[in-house]
Amino acid sequence: MSKQQWILCPVCGNKTRTKIQEDTEMKNFPLYCPKCKQETLINVQDMKITLAVSK
Repeated sequence: MSKQQWILCPVCGNKTRTKIQEDTEMKNFPLYCPKCKQETLINVQDMKITLAVSK
């Protein structure tokens, strides 16, 4: 069984409605937080979440 976890909002730290697995890869994904109502661009690779740098 693969490992899963909820993505936490980088602004407020609450759970979002998005889950990732061990093999999930995202680049410039627009993550929306229903609590703080903000959208941030993130990258996901190997279960590590980083903020995407906007150019």
